[in-house]
Amino acid sequence: MKCDFQIRSARLSDAEKIFALIHLNRDQLVPRSMGNIVENADRFVVAVCGAEIVGCATYQVHPEIGQPEAATVEIQSVAVRAPYRRQGIGRALVEAVVARVQSLASREIIVLTFAPEFFKSLGFHEIPKAKILHKLYTGCMNCTKHADPFTCPEIAMVRMD
Repeated sequence: MKCDFQIRSARLSDAEKIFALIHLNRDQLVPRSMGNIVENADRFVVAVCGAEIVGCATYQVHPEIGQPEAATVEIQSVAVRAPYRRQGIGRALVEAVVARVQSLASREIIVLTFAPEFFKSLGFHEIPKAKILHKLYTGCMNCTKHADPFTCPEIAMVRMD
C-alpha cells in the first residue's frame, strides 16, 4: 500500500498499537511488555499513515561504568507493517532515532538485526558480537529465543557518529 507517511514522537495512547506492531514481527524482534513500551514511550518514534501507525522504532542507552561519555546507544524495535514496506518508512524511522540521539554525543550507535543490508545502507557496518558485551549482558542474556547470544543469528552492527 502506498501512503504519505509522517514520522512523529510516540504518545502514551500509541502503546497498544506499538505493542501489536512489535508482536506482529515477533520472529524478527525481541518482545516487549506493554509496561516496557509505556515506560519508554518517550524514546519511541512512529510512522503514521492517516490515522494508522504503520511503523515504530526506539532506542536504549547502554552505560559504560565509570565512563558516562562512552555510553552506547542501541536502536531497537524497528518494525514496519508488511503492506507498507519498501517505501522508505524504515529508513525514516531509523534516521529519526539517529537524529534524536545525536544530542547525547554517544560513542557509537549499535543494532542487532536480521536485516544487515538495510542497516548497511544507513551507514552501519558489521562487528563481532564480542565488541558489544555490555549489550549482550544487559539485553541478550534475558532473551528467551536463544540459549547463547553468540549463537543467535542476529548480526551486530555499529555506526560511528
